[in-house]
Amino acid sequence: MRWLLTLLPFCLFAQSGDDVRKWLERPLLDAKQPLDEVQVYTASRVPVVPAFSSALEWDRYAGGIRRQMLDKVVFRGEARQWRRAERRVEWLDTLPGQGYRVKKFRFEVVPGLWVPGLLYEPEQMTGKVPVVMNVNGHEKEGISTPYIQMRCINLARRGMLAVNVEWLGRGQLSWDDFNHFRMNQIDLTGTSGLAVFYLEMERTLDIVLGHEHADLSRVAVTGLSGGGWQTTFISALDTRVKLSVPVAGHSSFVTRAQWPQLDMGDSEQTPTDMATVADYLHLSDMVAPRPLMFINNAKDNCCFRADYAVGPLLQSARNIYALYGAPDRLRYFINFSEGHNYDQSSREELYRFLRDQFFPGNPDYPLKEIPVDSEVRTAARLASPLPENNATFHALATKLARDLPRGEGTRDDLARVVRIQQLSMDAREVGRETSGGMEVAWWRFRLGGSWTVPGVETGPAGARDIVILLGDNGRASLADRAAALANGGKRVLAVDPFYVGESRITQRDALFAMQIAALGERPLGLQASQITAIARWLKGRGMRATLESHGRRTSLMSVVAAALEPSIQGATLHDSLRSLKQILQEDLTAEKWPEFFCFGLLEKFDIPQIAALGNHVGLREAN
Repeated sequence: MRWLLTLLPFCLFAQSGDDVRKWLERPLLDAKQPLDEVQVYTASRVPVVPAFSSALEWDRYAGGIRRQMLDKVVFRGEARQWRRAERRVEWLDTLPGQGYRVKKFRFEVVPGLWVPGLLYEPEQMTGKVPVVMNVNGHEKEGISTPYIQMRCINLARRGMLAVNVEWLGRGQLSWDDFNHFRMNQIDLTGTSGLAVFYLEMERTLDIVLGHEHADLSRVAVTGLSGGGWQTTFISALDTRVKLSVPVAGHSSFVTRAQWPQLDMGDSEQTPTDMATVADYLHLSDMVAPRPLMFINNAKDNCCFRADYAVGPLLQSARNIYALYGAPDRLRYFINFSEGHNYDQSSREELYRFLRDQFFPGNPDYPLKEIPVDSEVRTAARLASPLPENNATFHALATKLARDLPRGEGTRDDLARVVRIQQLSMDAREVGRETSGGMEVAWWRFRLGGSWTVPGVETGPAGARDIVILLGDNGRASLADRAAALANGGKRVLAVDPFYVGESRITQRDALFAMQIAALGERPLGLQASQITAIARWLKGRGMRATLESHGRRTSLMSVVAAALEPSIQGATLHDSLRSLKQILQEDLTAEKWPEFFCFGLLEKFDIPQIAALGNHVGLREAN
């Protein structure tokens, strides 16, 4: 009888899943609020270019950026050994042309990963001649793309060495395992995936500058889109480059936040921690005083459109070129043909710029493009044999992960790896009701002055045990579970932290998450920080909080939060990863799971090690 009396209040006032679902589904954020907040958050944290009074001051500053970018962003982990590895190159057959020839070669970017390339040589060479490295973008056909062939042929027929290598994931390397969002699999192991992209550029320069006729004082780089990104990146960080022509390939991180549908970029364009050192404004400025020309398209249907992307780049670069008294070395050209392209008008601007800088006063140098359409070759004709077991992003990451994690990571180590934050809390109650003996309150948690996390609290009045309930599909999907917990006598706080449920970003969500990592934070750490802030707030109300998550995404953020926050009394993880190595085994990508690729997390921790840090919590997995 005593047992029946004890349960009677909950039986009389039990809430159905449908009742609770109505409470959980009530919108608490404006539909555009998560996007607005992440745009402001990321744009406001991008480093600015300081003012300088002399070229000498700028030189010192730019030199520091180069060192930091290479040491702290590009060459981390095993990438340092990759850079010191033997640089193998193999020359293959030669294709004859009209006034030029094409030499096929392949080279090792990192141990086990070979890339094919083409060197377009003038048929007759005496002395030293200019070099142009042509870097490709997202053109599906890679080095066999007709306009790229035509540009390289034209350069060779003007007396220059023109090198063009296959970009990872394109042309002959169009493999799923080279999908650029798999680059982050390498990041997870504590080695920079960006290094693979950078070493391809650096080693291409090594090869072509080793040519007996290469003039080291006349070295140019150019490319469209991803090739424009490569042009800017290598030109800023490798001073062997003497002239730079990026085409629709980059903009400031501020601009990217403002134009997310167009400019966010792939993983290599938004690498982890880059913006702790420099923005793309800095990288463009670092080309000074070497000749630089921006080419962008007025009617670009892809990205980096001229009307909004070029202005900030020019404004910043003009200040630096003025310090050197070299404003004439900075130019821009706007292409008015349709689409995202490096068309004939843009190519002719390149030829003119090269004439002015490398062949001044030469009356025999043609400014118009030489018609070479009939000399464009097929992909099969340009292809080079590659090893059957050629390494890929996925293969490199899997190899690096083989002996991970290493050592015993501490709670402080975990906090550093995920970049945990102590976010301030401003809890704003926006509604309250009592229904059938249950209280329900709707909350907006303003965290760190930047993020608004929605939450719905329900349960019997007076209960002190509370479950912070999270689900990959958002709080509205957890109505039945929330009802069961509340009917069982516990209070429930169902929340949607960053990237989840109502807090999901409506445009380019994964790319914004990667931009947060580029700013030196971690999406996983932000999620865990939001959860821990809420847990501390509940403790301040005299409540005992546990976590319950449903899904891989919320389970990972929950296990990290529980390991780092003593006020969390326990955690139950439903459908959790058993190991971080599942990310590699299942070949997941940052495009769909951005917080999974927290730089270096697997180097020191796996799920069991993280859970063990919360031994006072008693973590357990329930599938």
